[in-house]
Amino acid sequence: MTRQKILITGASSGLGAGMARTFAAKGRDLALCARRVDRLEELKAELTQRHPNITIAVAALDVNDHDRVPTVFAALSDELGGIDRIIVNAGIGKGAPLGSGKLWANKATIETNLVSALVQIETALEMFKTAGSGHLVLVSSVLGNKGVPGVKAAYAASKAGVSSLGQSLRAEYASGPIKVTILEPGYIESEMTAKSDTTMLMVDTDTGVRQLVAAIERERGRAIVPGWPWIPLVTLMKILPPRFIK
Repeated sequence: MTRQKILITGASSGLGAGMARTFAAKGRDLALCARRVDRLEELKAELTQRHPNITIAVAALDVNDHDRVPTVFAALSDELGGIDRIIVNAGIGKGAPLGSGKLWANKATIETNLVSALVQIETALEMFKTAGSGHLVLVSSVLGNKGVPGVKAAYAASKAGVSSLGQSLRAEYASGPIKVTILEPGYIESEMTAKSDTTMLMVDTDTGVRQLVAAIERERGRAIVPGWPWIPLVTLMKILPPRFIK
């Protein structure tokens, strides 16, 4: 099934912007939202010039403003004449070791990545139920498979929560009409990973985004991207003691 009208949150940069570019090249209509509306307008201008036959709607949205999420999603849906797929992508990577006195950083990460994802999920499901079908994509992480010590503890916990919500929904909608995909990206170049010291397993943005979009299009329940080396590494992560996971 071709999902023609796609909404992406956190679309102003990184993987969100990369997915927007890839879907635009496939001729899909896009609803893009993020906090930085100036970047969204720049992206819209770029994609409209490259692909004049598609429709692109943009809107400012801070996903932590929970009351705004349904309003913005509905407005974007009206502008595109419906939404077939919603990609819950907005997230942050702040963090500090637990107990280090930087509660604000860990709290912000869990609120943005998990609580606000829940709000987007609830909104998407209501829209899809009204429409009679739809494809919900949740961007989690390979780090959601295991507790991680140090600065990534809250991030890993938030993504574990996203994956758990996705697994629950996959079971609930096993026979449709809503399809649910959990994406677990490995290390892909983006603004979020720019400060990471884990460069050995990093793939470039174009390669990572291309594989993410391919996984989304297949609409499988779960996809670890890129598959190599992350599928075997995730299996290994689950059996290693947490102190070996960085």
